[in-house]
Amino acid sequence: MSLFDNDTAMEIKKNLDSIEGEVKIVFFKENLNCLTCPDAEQFLKEIAQLSDKVKLEIYNKLIDEEKAKQYNPEMVPAIFIETQKSGKRVIFYGIPSGYEFVSFLEALRNSSSDKLDLQEETLEKLKKISKPINIKVFVTPSCPYCPSAVVLAHKLAIANTNIIAQMIEAQEFPQLSLKYEVEGVPKTVINDTVHLVGAQDESVLLGAISDLNNNGKMTN
Repeated sequence: MSLFDNDTAMEIKKNLDSIEGEVKIVFFKENLNCLTCPDAEQFLKEIAQLSDKVKLEIYNKLIDEEKAKQYNPEMVPAIFIETQKSGKRVIFYGIPSGYEFVSFLEALRNSSSDKLDLQEETLEKLKKISKPINIKVFVTPSCPYCPSAVVLAHKLAIANTNIIAQMIEAQEFPQLSLKYEVEGVPKTVINDTVHLVGAQDESVLLGAISDLNNNGKMTN
C-alpha cells in the first residue's frame, strides 16, 4: 500500500521537480535489529519514483562494507542527502515523517541550490570555521518547531565542509536520547558539549559553533 495518496504524491512531485539539480539519496539499513528500516526504505522508494531528479541508492550497513566505510553511518536507518555541494554532511537518522517531512524536502532543495537562504554575515562567519563541528538535532515527528532547527543545521553543513549536521528522531533512538538527556525537542547538541533546547536563531547557533571553533574543542 502506498504511503501517499494521489493528491499528496502530485504535490510532492511538483516540489521535487522544482529543485535546481540532481540529488542523490544514500540509504543504509540492516535486515535485523532495525524495526523502522522497512518503513524508511518504502518511504524513500516512493519519493524517488516521483522525480528523475532524485536518485536513490540502498545499502546494507553490515554487508556493504566498502560503502559503509565511505559514509560511516553511526546507526540505522541512515539517510544521506548528497550533492557535490553538500557532500556526505546532510544526514537523517530515522524516518523524516510528520513535520520532519518539511526538513527532508528542504534538505533536497538546499543541497542542490546555488544559493542558501542564510544571512550574509552568517556566510562570512562560516568561512572562519576550520575545525570539525558535529551538530545533532533531536526531533519528534509531532514537533512543529523541530523542522526549523533541522533545516538551519543542514544549511550550515552545506555551507561549510567542516560541519556535519544530523537529524535524529528521538523516539527511534531512545538510548541516544537518554545519553544526551533529551527531555524536550528540538534539542541541538554540538560536538557533544554544547546543549541548546528549542529552535535557535541563526546567530545563536552560529555563535555556539564559532566559540567551539575558536576555543579549539574538537568533536569526538
